[in-house]
Amino acid sequence: MIEDYENMQRIAFDDVAVLEQKGKAYGSSWRNRGGVGAFMMLARKWDRLENQCKAQGYDIFEAILAGGEPDGLLDDIQDLRRYLLLVESHMAAPQE
Repeated sequence: MIEDYENMQRIAFDDVAVLEQKGKAYGSSWRNRGGVGAFMMLARKWDRLENQCKAQGYDIFEAILAGGEPDGLLDDIQDLRRYLLLVESHMAAPQE
């Protein structure tokens, strides 16, 4: 199976749009508690993914298909990916 890079670009573009929208509403609250707080935010998202996948032997594809909500696990994946993007972007920016 060949990766769908055009779809990946659309996903990344949508992530930036969502982050921009949420940034207007919440500002930089994701890093109010510094690096430890940002790490814990990531860890909580990972914990949610792990808990949802455990019943399927950690097969994330099966867990997505078996989920009760069509976007439940995918929502957590999107949130984690977006938070990771925030962290990377923050660290790539010139430090004040």
